[in-house]
Amino acid sequence: MEQLLPVINKLQDVFSAIGGDRIDLPQICVIGSQSSGKSSVLEHIVGKDFLPRGSGIVTRRPLVLQLHHITAPKSGQPQEWGEFLHLPKKIFTDFDKIREEIAAETERHCGPRGISNNAIRLSVYSPNVLNLTLVDLPGLTKVTIPGQPADLPEQIRKMALHYIANPNAIILCVSAGNTDIATSDGIQLAQELDPEGNRTLGVVTKIDIMDKGTDAMDVLTGQVIPLQLGFVGVVMRSQQDIKDGKPISKALQDEEKFFAMHPAYRAISQRLGTRFLTRSLNTILMRHIRKSLPELKARISKMTQDCQQEMASYGDSMFQQNKSGMLLNIINTFSKDYSCAIDGKLEELSVNELYGGARINYIFTEVFSTYVESVRTSDSINDQDIRTAIKNSTGPRSALFVPEGSFEFLVKNLVKRLEDPSQECVEQVFTELQRIVSQLAESKELQRFKNLKVHLTDVVNTLLHDCKIPTRMMISNLINIELAYVNTNHEDFVGGGGAVSQLFETMAADHQQQQIATPVHNPSGGASAPPGQPSRPAQLQQHGSGQNQQPSQNQNPSGGQDGGGFFGRYFGGNSPQTQPSGPGQQPSHRPAPQPPGGRGPSPQHAQQPQRPAQPQQQPQLQPEPKQKLPDKNPFQSMPGGPITLTMPTSIRATSPMNQKEKFETQLIKQLISSYFDIVCKNISDTIPKTIMHFLVNTSKANMQNQLVEHLYKEELMEELLEENPEIAVRRKRCSEMLDALLKANRVLMELRDFDFR
Repeated sequence: MEQLLPVINKLQDVFSAIGGDRIDLPQICVIGSQSSGKSSVLEHIVGKDFLPRGSGIVTRRPLVLQLHHITAPKSGQPQEWGEFLHLPKKIFTDFDKIREEIAAETERHCGPRGISNNAIRLSVYSPNVLNLTLVDLPGLTKVTIPGQPADLPEQIRKMALHYIANPNAIILCVSAGNTDIATSDGIQLAQELDPEGNRTLGVVTKIDIMDKGTDAMDVLTGQVIPLQLGFVGVVMRSQQDIKDGKPISKALQDEEKFFAMHPAYRAISQRLGTRFLTRSLNTILMRHIRKSLPELKARISKMTQDCQQEMASYGDSMFQQNKSGMLLNIINTFSKDYSCAIDGKLEELSVNELYGGARINYIFTEVFSTYVESVRTSDSINDQDIRTAIKNSTGPRSALFVPEGSFEFLVKNLVKRLEDPSQECVEQVFTELQRIVSQLAESKELQRFKNLKVHLTDVVNTLLHDCKIPTRMMISNLINIELAYVNTNHEDFVGGGGAVSQLFETMAADHQQQQIATPVHNPSGGASAPPGQPSRPAQLQQHGSGQNQQPSQNQNPSGGQDGGGFFGRYFGGNSPQTQPSGPGQQPSHRPAPQPPGGRGPSPQHAQQPQRPAQPQQQPQLQPEPKQKLPDKNPFQSMPGGPITLTMPTSIRATSPMNQKEKFETQLIKQLISSYFDIVCKNISDTIPKTIMHFLVNTSKANMQNQLVEHLYKEELMEELLEENPEIAVRRKRCSEMLDALLKANRVLMELRDFDFR
């Protein structure tokens, strides 16, 4: 098991050489308050005086101390020596020189008052030590002295947290026995990251100078603060002993004697002292290394693979020898990735959001189609608009038929509304293609060559713009095609006859519901029509009884011989043969007759008994009372002056619609709805096909040719393949890390026969 620590020490040296701390290696971190005795504990463990001493903060850089146990060298050879990592192949046999080098190295990096997180690494080889790796950290303090940074206490705290946050670190917390252990800065800091005390070992110093009548038994036995690894009490040399040059070997003997003879500590003297602390640390560290080493091997192996992939993405630094081949390879790769992004065949597909061609499909099926459907189902043309269009299309004459021009005018207005969203659909797809290009341009190859990335993006955007122009033109042509010819013979179009039939069915159903809701009152005392059955009109009753009748305005639209067709018979009024011509009767202009169910004889008249025909008499008019004539004619500016007729600037059909206008409006509305449904289906189908053909597929087909034509030129090779200096720095750093990881793998191979169970 002793072979584990040298492996960890080698790994520390490997990663410290490149300044990397990605690997959390097992180690022992020594923390404690300033002047708590940390340096004295380390010197007693090593058995040598080698650490700087003085007032204030002496340790201003972390010191990674690696202890290596060796067999006793032969006579004439160095028995104990030290080596610094920053001074390779230089051996220090004089430990006073080691102290001077530590102070000098600290001064070089930190200046006279500052601190640094950059560690000093010292290896000590001796037959009198056990294999250990310890990290001596600056002592925690709450005050500063003149000349030190104001935030020095916070800097030291952050440094200590950085080291003990490593889950593979053992926390060696040093506290003075003559102070309250519960308020120890080191204990409080350790409890922040290790609240259960699973990896914290407490050390109680200065037990020998506690007040008389007191002892640290409650602390050493875990009654004050319980720690899984426990507390160990030690006795260090006093300041006077250090001045007198008392050897550490003699101090260790006095320490054992003190615990063996002390009445309070005698019972647990075997678990106290520096030697017991050293053996405990060795056992704990070996056990910890053994536990964490399998995970460490897996971590280093994974990092090696990742680093190799990153190194491959930066490319070969010898690319200058084959620039043309590299440029052509980048162009081919980009063109292939562009097509795969649209077709959904990229190797790395996102599972968090839609990408590439899926976003284009979303535009077609969700954005554009939803808008077309909203236009189709919205009431964008109201009855007043249709009524106004009908009146405008008849000119100065009143319409005998439903004017066809109003239908075409209103349909074309609706079709024109589809052009802007269709063009916007082109812009959205164009934006998505640019999005794909920008994402592909973030590849490692193009990040490596900034000039190539800029030129390639310009060429691709120009290609997309060139493809967008004919796409927009074709979209405009599709809309103009729909406007050019209103195909009323389309198989899905309801047609005039179908619209009239549907309208009559609707009107009949509404009339029947009205009759059910309001029963007819028979003034003659006869029975009223049964519920659900409308009363027969008077004309039909007269026809059935054989009475003479005048030609009716409400004649069935499907019958009769006169009128020149349905619309002529329905909307044209009475025929010349049916005009009244009796004596005393003058032809009068009457409004157009109403369709069935409209204006006609009232149900009350239909139920009255038939009377013999009598000569028609003029109705007796009641003389109206004479009214006082106005003093002034409203159409004259002055009495006796000229007549002036005023004309409003804007005229809208705001009067209530009669039955004829209601019928015409509903008829045109059904025809517009039927035909516009056909147009919306055509547009929803042809617009995505047009965009895919003229923009998406054309850009895919011409991408590689355009890039080769504009970029694959001998005079542009040097400019395009000028490597980004930042990438060169990253490649160098990655190469160093890869070398360190490969060395770490070779170090771990030394344990291939080790049993980790």
